[in-house]
Amino acid sequence: MDTPQPVTPRSELLDSEATASFLGLNPRTLGNWRLIGRGPRFIKVGNLVRYRLSDLEAWLDQQTHLATV
Repeated sequence: MDTPQPVTPRSELLDSEATASFLGLNPRTLGNWRLIGRGPRFIKVGNLVRYRLSDLEAWLDQQTHLATV
């Protein structure tokens, strides 16, 4: 029997505006990044785009650098 997956609470799902604010970005930048496959993972259901807080934190962790290249 399959083990049920945990359900993500709705409060952990952010819309594009809230996500852009969280990341300190313009919402248009976030939209452009989605088009080119850059930026954090997102969920799309119909026309709705949502971001999991855990995906945003993971993406931010990946942006850590020791030097500017």
